[in-house]
Amino acid sequence: MNIQRLRQLLCLLTTTNYSNRRIAQLVGISPNTVRTYRRKRRETAVTLAELEQDSDDQLLNRFHLITSTASIKRQPDWAYIHQLMQDKHQTLIQLWEEYRSIRPADALCYSQFTHWYRQYVKSIDVSMRQYYAPGEVCFVDFAGKRIAWTEPQTGETHYAEMFVGVMGYSQLVFAKALRSQKLEEWLEAHQAMFTYLGGVPQLVVPDNLKSAVNRPGKFPEVNHSYQELAEHYGFVIDPARVRRPQDKSLAEIGVLLVTRWITVVLRRRRFFSVAEINQAMAELLEQLNQRPFKRYLGNRRERFEQTERAALSAIPNQPFDIGRWLHLQKVNRDYHIYVHGHAYSVPFELTGLTVDVKVCQNKVEIYFHHKLVAVHLRSDVQGGTTTENSHRPKSHQAYAAQSKAHFTQWATAIGEHALALVSAQFDGVPDYSLQGCKACSKLQKLARQYGHSRFERACQCACEIQSLTVSSVRSILQCRLDEPAGDVTPVQGQLPLHHNVRGARYYFDGGQ
Repeated sequence: MNIQRLRQLLCLLTTTNYSNRRIAQLVGISPNTVRTYRRKRRETAVTLAELEQDSDDQLLNRFHLITSTASIKRQPDWAYIHQLMQDKHQTLIQLWEEYRSIRPADALCYSQFTHWYRQYVKSIDVSMRQYYAPGEVCFVDFAGKRIAWTEPQTGETHYAEMFVGVMGYSQLVFAKALRSQKLEEWLEAHQAMFTYLGGVPQLVVPDNLKSAVNRPGKFPEVNHSYQELAEHYGFVIDPARVRRPQDKSLAEIGVLLVTRWITVVLRRRRFFSVAEINQAMAELLEQLNQRPFKRYLGNRRERFEQTERAALSAIPNQPFDIGRWLHLQKVNRDYHIYVHGHAYSVPFELTGLTVDVKVCQNKVEIYFHHKLVAVHLRSDVQGGTTTENSHRPKSHQAYAAQSKAHFTQWATAIGEHALALVSAQFDGVPDYSLQGCKACSKLQKLARQYGHSRFERACQCACEIQSLTVSSVRSILQCRLDEPAGDVTPVQGQLPLHHNVRGARYYFDGGQ
């Protein structure tokens, strides 16, 4: 019998002269029960005023309806037991065996031990009801259950991760299927969520996954890319405490709802891409948000549209470039840094220093002291190099500019024969041949040493004798074979007479 019926019964027994059968009909109990309580009331001789002042426990004790909890069994220190249970790998059965070994005669059996421990935990495990203002907070998390999809070309099976976001005030649910829980997917899911909501909340509460938090703890270190997204959209990141699901209780509820009403339904279907999963989720997600509340009027969609949408901040017009940060990357002696196996150049003045790199989907941004110093198109070529010419020193720029086109332009300004010599160095080799560039560099050195006029004449001579090599041009210049015949100094035909000059007769006579 519950306490309300007991009070009604005692009131009728005290204030009326109804028979036991009539009172039994009014209270809904048997006449024998009425007879028993009539006898107990006479024995206790209690008045109606005293009965009204008694609490429920006092009233039950007065009529001996509460069985005494006094027991001959020895009760353990439940607070101490609970403290020990917080240690890793600690089990309740081990603590019970330790408790029982002290004095087995008056110890609780294991079932009673676990029962009273659960009752103790319930008495101390209380939750505080949280109140959230419209547009104040959004809880995000990944669901445990995933949806399978098949690669059409290979037939390989993959599993899509389920990203879930729940608004604090309206409890509007957002869900999106992702390929993985990697940083790029995590940030894209946030962008899609803000687009779905039509605005940005003041606060986002994530779990401590690696894409959100680098190092959890009392003062968590938020991932740099995630923090950059927050600064772009204007919200604050407040990660939940480690192993404190109550900090994101609405996210846990949202995950449960998405699993029940979306994931379980879609797992009975076969998909061939993540895009197909998201397309199928759209209708089910809207049905979930339009399901009526059980405890108050309306549904999540109505509550969001009526009150919370207007409280959200506007989405920035400029899109956010999603990227992964690589910090403290040292610049090599060749003024390049390696990003995922590909080398990118930076200004040569930064050689030996460290820079920060943001790897976006289509570009690579390089920062030095929070200042952008280089931007390159992203390349997936392993072992490749992307170099901007302005990042090189002047000497390196000149050397890097060496090619057939470069030397051809130089030779054209000198003359047709110099052009013929340059073209001959690249016969049968690529335009950027190291061998051809070295030969042309030597030709440039000869042109600077002997002048353009003599160099052009020397090249003409080389063309006439069909020896289009650097050594031929050098020999012609050194022997002055390029000079005109009229300008040659006349050679003396006969030696002048002199007493020191020995003729043929001297040697004919044996040196006499």
